[in-house]
Amino acid sequence: MHPKRPQHPARTRLAKGLAATAIALTALTLTAPAASAAPATEPTAEAIDDYMTDFYETSGAPGISVVVTKGDEVVHAAGYGHDSNGDKVTADTPFRVASVSKSFTAMAVMILAEEGAIALDEPVADQLPGFTMADERADEITVRQLVNQTSGFSDTTIDTVELEEATSLEDYVARLADDSLASDPGTEWEYCNPNFNVAARLVEVASGQPFEEFMEERVFAPLGMEHSATRDELEDPALGYNSLFGLWIAREEEPGFLDNAGSGGIITSAADMGQWLISQNGLGTQLLSPEGLKDMHTPSEVHDYAMGWGTESDGTLQHSGNLTTFNAVEWIDPETGYGIAVLTNGAGLTDPAWGAFEGLSALLKGDTVPEPGHGRQLFELVLAVLSLAAIALGAMGVARSRRWAEKRAGRPAWRIGVRLLPALAAVALFLAYPSLVSLISNGRTVTWQGTLYFALPFTLTLFIGALAGAAVVVARLIRLRSVGSAA
Repeated sequence: MHPKRPQHPARTRLAKGLAATAIALTALTLTAPAASAAPATEPTAEAIDDYMTDFYETSGAPGISVVVTKGDEVVHAAGYGHDSNGDKVTADTPFRVASVSKSFTAMAVMILAEEGAIALDEPVADQLPGFTMADERADEITVRQLVNQTSGFSDTTIDTVELEEATSLEDYVARLADDSLASDPGTEWEYCNPNFNVAARLVEVASGQPFEEFMEERVFAPLGMEHSATRDELEDPALGYNSLFGLWIAREEEPGFLDNAGSGGIITSAADMGQWLISQNGLGTQLLSPEGLKDMHTPSEVHDYAMGWGTESDGTLQHSGNLTTFNAVEWIDPETGYGIAVLTNGAGLTDPAWGAFEGLSALLKGDTVPEPGHGRQLFELVLAVLSLAAIALGAMGVARSRRWAEKRAGRPAWRIGVRLLPALAAVALFLAYPSLVSLISNGRTVTWQGTLYFALPFTLTLFIGALAGAAVVVARLIRLRSVGSAA
């Protein structure tokens, strides 16, 4: 049984709401891939590499890296493909891991909690000067509620777009002053990035160090994570990719609060993630006591989300991360000692990191391993066909607009309006697009700019349909007026 996927980030995003919309549009065109037989023994490094090589070639992802651990050993760590600078992806290639960062921020909080510098079950407001909201209930939020996301924070009551303009964690927290909560602290769970950015600011205040320095000295360095950071300081950083009708395009990540963001700012490599997974499984170098690590992995009373980790009924823990040009996923199984991390520099209508993880977790468990599929290519092929069909129908509607007008000249305006509704529907759908995606994404904020990244092919298909519909309506109205004047 594969772990279920958690709700996601968003600056991060929008993410799965848009993908779900695209999938709903194309689902009837797809068939389930065939499956291979489950392995009889524990998979070797060669078997894992064979699977990943096949997955990389089939998925068409620009670059992907993976690490699999067992106990205190790395079973396999490798990279496949290339980055935007043309360099080969290796196990040491740094990628942004988006919301996988949340488990790292939770670790920082727990380190300070064990040292007595942070009180997990005391109000944040008592420990973090400058934290205030336009809601008196915010004074009751505890640190634990931040990192298990039961604080009452919600994208529906917090202006997350404004928060993305913050220049530091201190500025980020200050911008919450005019926001409110969606529920009483500790009563409801809701995925909301501000939880972990407030937590990161608390780490700064409690430790007396900038977040990036604390993470380097107290988390990365002890674990030997030599290619990890909380901000990108390279002069020529490699970019992520978006897919447009099958073509991967290197693009700057959508602007937003990323540097030092506790919710999604970590940059790391597959090799470094191997050390992190080993430690999270309670082996190798330990940053917490066994009791502290267990506490970090224990879900709240209102949801199966722990501190920066989603927990599953089979005892495994996982967290995915999605930006608009990068995807990642981490998974551990404390019972067997296995760990998996997959990082990719491509974001499209399907998530190659999650697809690879599903195959690898099945391989490790001895379950039936799904064959790597062509989901992204099929989705985008369908969207390309729909776009061409919209262009053809639009051109046909414009060309036949005189004939259409002549048949309806003299009819009541309301009847003519009804006949124009099908063409206007495409325009209305496009105009409502961000709002509709926000609705199916449980209220997560979706901007027009955001729709032009990983969901670019779907957005363009809707735009082309709207443009074709508008062209037909305008042509018919012009022809009606011309026919009326002639009469």
